[in-house]
Amino acid sequence: MEIQNRELHRITSTAIIHKDGKYLIARRALDKKAFPGKWAVPGGGLEVDDYINLPKTTSDIWYFVIEKSLRREIREEVNLEVGKLKYLVDMVFILPSGIPCIILSYYCDYKSGEVKLNEENIDYKWVSYEEAKNYDLVEGLLEEVEMVDQILKGASPDQIEYSKN
Repeated sequence: MEIQNRELHRITSTAIIHKDGKYLIARRALDKKAFPGKWAVPGGGLEVDDYINLPKTTSDIWYFVIEKSLRREIREEVNLEVGKLKYLVDMVFILPSGIPCIILSYYCDYKSGEVKLNEENIDYKWVSYEEAKNYDLVEGLLEEVEMVDQILKGASPDQIEYSKN
């Protein structure tokens, strides 16, 4: 696959939301260009509108734009409010358009709301790590859920690393 522009990247973020030992997964719509029909977690792309019309944190810089963008995506996709977003891991894949996509993966507690899907997803489940093994997840996501599962069971986040099983 050829990369279209060596300086252009899409920046996205995802959230592994946990509640009562379960993780929220959602099945992507069948018409999605990337990973149609696969099970994933809420998230999406950073948009200029996520910060451009807001006051800057300093005279030149907007802080927390990824966090605000991810919270917006979670509300839009699954109608939930979440607690503190904690960084997990980052990755890159090449979109079908040829543009590299940087993904920042976070995990967080469920805070409030009832799951209500938008048009980007067609189903959802709250699953344990073991139950997640039975779903056709986007490649690599099971290992991310395993990382979060280990952290929530007491492992130090500094000691957890991504490993493809």
